[in-house]
Amino acid sequence: MPGVILDIEQQMLLLEIESPFDKRDVQLARRRMAKRWHPDIAPAGKQFEHERHLKAINEAADHLERLAETSRGGKVSRNAVKVSAAAARKAREEAGRRAYEAEQRAREHAADRARNDPFGSRVPDHSVVHRYARCTTYPEWGVGTVEGIYFTGDSVEDEDVQQWARVKFSHGVRTVPAGSMKFVDFSKPDPAEERVERFMTAAQRAMAEGEYVLAAQRLVYAREAEPKNVGVLRLMTLAFWQAGNLEAAARSARDWARADGDRPAAHRFAARIYEDIGAIDLAEEAASRAAQRGPTDPGAWERLGRLRLGLLDREGALQALERALKLGANGEVHDLVAQALALEPRMTQTA
Repeated sequence: MPGVILDIEQQMLLLEIESPFDKRDVQLARRRMAKRWHPDIAPAGKQFEHERHLKAINEAADHLERLAETSRGGKVSRNAVKVSAAAARKAREEAGRRAYEAEQRAREHAADRARNDPFGSRVPDHSVVHRYARCTTYPEWGVGTVEGIYFTGDSVEDEDVQQWARVKFSHGVRTVPAGSMKFVDFSKPDPAEERVERFMTAAQRAMAEGEYVLAAQRLVYAREAEPKNVGVLRLMTLAFWQAGNLEAAARSARDWARADGDRPAAHRFAARIYEDIGAIDLAEEAASRAAQRGPTDPGAWERLGRLRLGLLDREGALQALERALKLGANGEVHDLVAQALALEPRMTQTA
């Protein structure tokens, strides 16, 4: 337990002196208070109280004497007393804040343990054969150490008997249904399919909670296990895009297009990401590939026409927009056509 922090004003009250004072004043006050609070002259039953009070007086006197010795002119002024008292009060406030925060952390830890580790003080009901396992419900927890198997229920014949596993993960002890555990044998290599499934599940949960940066990090691990997994590349592109990391999203879309380039989805995502970056020329190229691989999609031709319009390509924009109109695009395409017609045609040089 930390000692009580007394400020200079409280020490002066113990010695019954006032500022300004010097070392001699403190010594005289110490002798005067010693005669009053010495345990030998204490009434019956008050010896311990007098002993504690005299100890506090001596500690306060020692501090005030040192303060007087280091003060200018050997005297402690009224202003010095105010400044020192304010500093001590601030120190007490800081100590109180830290003690409160420590108490709150202890309560949170106790509540977390009561919620996730109800068998912490109980002897396991079953020995552990496999030491390491993963929780299939929360694969992002990684591999944990199984510390015991427990049962809840009135009797063995009771249909409501449940089996629980107490597992220590990196972030703490968790008690989970034993059926949700998947034991790990480190003598065999971890299959890539299991790693992909584990990190994909964790990433999808993170994205559902809006943690797109965390989801992207988990999907990087899944991509390392299977670099050409289309599902991983697609989800990673979306995660990076939602996280605002457009450069990483563009790289993921490029890898996705290389793995699944015959379909328009990867090129469509790439066009939108390049457009957000501001690379209209790259966006137009990606949109052109998406339209060629999905020729019946009016939205793909509309996007291509709009991007060509941004590049001042009058003929290319009209060609793409007319194709979108034939496929049943909405009325906004007419406005884009009008904007394209307003552009001056490009002059071709003749020999």
